[in-house]
Amino acid sequence: MAEGVFAHVAAQAGLGSRFMLDSAGTAAWHTGNPTDPRGQAAAAARGIDLTGLRARQVRPRDFTEFDLILAMDGTNLSDLSALAPQESAHKVRLFLDDMRGEGPGEVPDPYYGGDEGFEEVLNLIEAGSKALLARLT
Repeated sequence: MAEGVFAHVAAQAGLGSRFMLDSAGTAAWHTGNPTDPRGQAAAAARGIDLTGLRARQVRPRDFTEFDLILAMDGTNLSDLSALAPQESAHKVRLFLDDMRGEGPGEVPDPYYGGDEGFEEVLNLIEAGSKALLARLT
């Protein structure tokens, strides 16, 4: 969801072409699957289209191809930090770091909850995307 939301926020700011975005998980459980239908519906209600996104697993080359590797929570941060080559360790950080204490610090996984969990996560990701965009521009 974060990839689609950040792309939307950047496009609204007229900066969409400045970023190369991709999302990946630390495990291969959902590889090839689309975004959860509840997340797609919640995003679509905000004018954000997630239908083209498909899950994939983090690859070693991601640490050289991307300037930032953003984790949603502390567990994923630890996993990514362990995977990162030493020269790329500085690229790994939490997605909500730029909110500077204005949020929970981590994005919770809404998968096992109800629709309201996806709304909460979208709120956090939108706020985090705006804060990240402000720092990057």
